[in-house]
Amino acid sequence: MRRVRLRASGRVQGVFFRDSVRRDAAARGVAGWVRNCPDGTVEAVFEGPPDAVDELIELCGRGPGPGQADVAQVEVAEEDPEELDGFEVR
Repeated sequence: MRRVRLRASGRVQGVFFRDSVRRDAAARGVAGWVRNCPDGTVEAVFEGPPDAVDELIELCGRGPGPGQADVAQVEVAEEDPEELDGFEVR
């Protein structure tokens, strides 16, 4: 089990970024949450199988789709797992 906290910056709000993350996390069996932050970034917590978490980090670096987002930077910090259940958009 791996848990990370991610912050994506760039043009990441208002471009279906959160909903895309929610769908991708659910498809991979990853728990956690995603939210817009007041500073214009998107923050997320992913907890699940290490390979699935790695895939979500990579997807966040690309954004939800061509022309929808322009991700400038992704910061990732490891955290201790908390045995989360489900995934939500906050």
